[in-house]
Amino acid sequence: MSLRSRHLVFGGLAGMALLLGGACACRADYVVLRNGARLDVTGYEILSDRYILHLKGGVAEVPLEDIVGIEPEEIFDPTEEPLSDKTPFQKIIRAAAERYGMDADLIHCVVAVESNFNPKAVSPKNARGLMQLMPQTAVHYGVKDVFDPEENINAGTRYLKELMAKYNNLTLALAAYNAGPERVDRFGRHVPPYLETMKYVQRIAKSYAKIKAETAALKQNG
Repeated sequence: MSLRSRHLVFGGLAGMALLLGGACACRADYVVLRNGARLDVTGYEILSDRYILHLKGGVAEVPLEDIVGIEPEEIFDPTEEPLSDKTPFQKIIRAAAERYGMDADLIHCVVAVESNFNPKAVSPKNARGLMQLMPQTAVHYGVKDVFDPEENINAGTRYLKELMAKYNNLTLALAAYNAGPERVDRFGRHVPPYLETMKYVQRIAKSYAKIKAETAALKQNG
């Protein structure tokens, strides 16, 4: 039987699974192996004693006992649209960017990948709101209502600003926003080798660069 659930939680015994949700077209799943490796899969099938994993480069068979969990990817597809008057929460994004000396286009790209502009978004790791603040981060920045768009975007923008000041590098700042600065530091101030973090940085960096290039071209031709 083919299963493509975003949320599959495993108990202590291999093969004991509880189906929690349906597939999501914009995200993938991670298969977590007993040795700690995480595989990015597009689908999977459960047979009597093994999983058939559908990978981007083909398929792989893995014994049931070698898999400890399947986790949903926690990032969304990047935005392809530049910040405009039609962008959700654009006034708040612009105001927060100006307040903390950040590029509004960058904050726009972060919000898109973090929450797809859903102010009520909650991740499996309990990150919340438009910029997916962890509870301790929200407390640190004095956020009273993490689902309030203005409070959330202001805190997230301020946090990203501080990470930019710490690393003086957009790639590392984004990696730290996703995985935490302690992990960036642990890996010698490099992007941690976590598939989700690498994809997160790549998606935001590519969409941000594309938007800036298109904006520059429009100004030049205009």
